[in-house]
Amino acid sequence: MAARFASIGECMVELAPQADGLYRRGFAGDTLNTAWYLRALLDRRRTLVKYVTNVGTDALSDEMTGFISGAGIDTSGIERIAGRTVGLYLITLNGAERSFTYWRNESAAKLLASVGARLDAALADVDVAYFSGITLAILSPEHRRTLFASLAKVRARGGEVVFDPNLRPRLWPDRSTMAAAIIEGYRAATIALPTSPDDAELFGDADALGTADRIAALGVGEIVVKAGADPTLVRAGGLDAWVAAERVDHPVDTTGAGDSFNAGYLTARLAGGLSPAEAVRRGHAVAARVIQARGALIDMGLVADLAIGADG
Repeated sequence: MAARFASIGECMVELAPQADGLYRRGFAGDTLNTAWYLRALLDRRRTLVKYVTNVGTDALSDEMTGFISGAGIDTSGIERIAGRTVGLYLITLNGAERSFTYWRNESAAKLLASVGARLDAALADVDVAYFSGITLAILSPEHRRTLFASLAKVRARGGEVVFDPNLRPRLWPDRSTMAAAIIEGYRAATIALPTSPDDAELFGDADALGTADRIAALGVGEIVVKAGADPTLVRAGGLDAWVAAERVDHPVDTTGAGDSFNAGYLTARLAGGLSPAEAVRRGHAVAARVIQARGALIDMGLVADLAIGADG
């Protein structure tokens, strides 16, 4: 069973709307969100959860690193870059659905794969390396190649490489560049966690089965095609299963839903040894809790009963 996880990407300052019309400042970002819920769902005495990124040397970067460390997430994979800082995003809600506005021109995370040897060292002690399409989007083409080389080393020694494409077209110069990079992300992965409507819109898939077929043809052995409130398709070992989403009658904020689902799935599959279908159910249960609170990161205690081993 996997005991050492690394999540690679960008943590940002989050401005999340509150019920009184004001905004709460926090720290979040897709890969950090997944690391947060991995940490919440795994035994701290037996498992490592590491975050791999770059931050600046300013006070805000200090505070962010302290926040991550305070959550029990290993920060040895965080590098400091002088003259840089961290990015910021603001959440806008329309009901429970969210959209984002970003400020990240000076984000140090854009340089997280600038030194291959440092990235190799950060991933040398992990069983599972997780990254996203946003991780790819913020990197230069040269640095993306460096990241893929480091991930190939994880895979070569028998580790799992997990990819969520998490498509954000505004982060890419054009659709063709985005599509090419996402394809390379799939080729690097042993487990893929796409979202059906997003992948279908970019690649022209007719349905979730078409998405799974296309990704499987790229060499991915385990594929989970998420579809929001609709049933999830999981393909593993050549077998398909459809798993209904957990119903939430009054969602508050869907920020972080997919990221927390991913953590639920990965802990169940790679640390808990559950079947793919059972792991999807665990992922849905985690996401259902998360969307009933505001912001990407909810108190870890609110999902503690879903942790591996918590149910005996």
